[in-house]
Amino acid sequence: MARSRFGPVTSSDLYPVSRLAAVQEATAKAGLDALLLTPGPDLRYVTGYEALPLERLTCLVVPAAGESYLMVPRLELPAAQASPAARLGVEFVAWDETDDPYDLVARRLGRVATVGLADRMWAMASLRFRAAMPEAEQVLAGTVLRELRMRKSAVEVDALREAGEAIDAVHRQVPQFLRAGRTEREVGRDIHDAILAAGHATVDFVIVASGPNGASPHHELSDRVIQAGEPVVVDIGGQFHSGYCSDSTRNYCIGEPPAEYKEYFQVLQAAQDAACEAVRPGVSCESIDAAAREVIAQAGYGDHFIHRTGHGIGIETHEEPYIVSGNTEPMEPGFAFSVEPGIYLAGKHGARIEDILVCTDTGGERLNNTTRDLVIV
Repeated sequence: MARSRFGPVTSSDLYPVSRLAAVQEATAKAGLDALLLTPGPDLRYVTGYEALPLERLTCLVVPAAGESYLMVPRLELPAAQASPAARLGVEFVAWDETDDPYDLVARRLGRVATVGLADRMWAMASLRFRAAMPEAEQVLAGTVLRELRMRKSAVEVDALREAGEAIDAVHRQVPQFLRAGRTEREVGRDIHDAILAAGHATVDFVIVASGPNGASPHHELSDRVIQAGEPVVVDIGGQFHSGYCSDSTRNYCIGEPPAEYKEYFQVLQAAQDAACEAVRPGVSCESIDAAAREVIAQAGYGDHFIHRTGHGIGIETHEEPYIVSGNTEPMEPGFAFSVEPGIYLAGKHGARIEDILVCTDTGGERLNNTTRDLVIV
């Protein structure tokens, strides 16, 4: 369980009643008549309810005015009532197998002009809502929720901090899993088990990219045998028991690395440091990306940095804000995001250094604190 400065973080801390009120206020301010939130991160953010994504409709209806309610299949009612959503005081509306839940929602809402649909709503549900409310314009609920989700509370930051500490503990174990002669998949299996043992509820990804596979940022585990003298990129993360996510990348080498690798790894460290040092309230997201990119480009590796510098993190591993050219969003205290520049030489090797940071009143706080140096195994 995540810790705050006031003691253990509970579901009432992470999913406060005030959040639903804030969402309703934001819905009205955005000029929407209602939000329709089906199972996924948007529903979980508002209620804490990890609803099963089923063909049977579960939907939190948040009208701009009036009382919110949770439409659930009758067989899912006990699970919904046992979830953190029960604390919010919303009405639970159970529907039976012979009901049309989309029509029930439409009739209860009445005539509406614009509704916001959960960003991850299945197309099936979206189309059923369109048929039930043909005159209503459908927009993404994310246009309302993004402003709330980007600004982490102190308790949310505490949850991210503990998730970061847990994934750091796993990285400290990686050297004992890595050795020449083992496959990426074998190492990945050990890391997977260590992530769960460190307190994560789920493992979202394990990247073990050895040798030339290190030049593929999202390399999948393979049966490739790791060789002596090869660099290995290890990018790992998951959802901690609090529901908030971890994500960190470190670099290892089986013995002495190639000279070319050592040269650009120093450039990468300088680039990551520059981006982290650029974080402070008021600076744009794209300026943090530029801080890393400039260091890499000046060293002659600009064409080998092939992705954005970072992504927001919270109840999802990837969420707003994105640290990328073109994003002029100014940093605010409470923004949490990755800083992860990389250099990738196709057919040879690659490297990426990733920390999660949170913007504070005075700068950026790193939530990952294992060594960023190359670890020789």
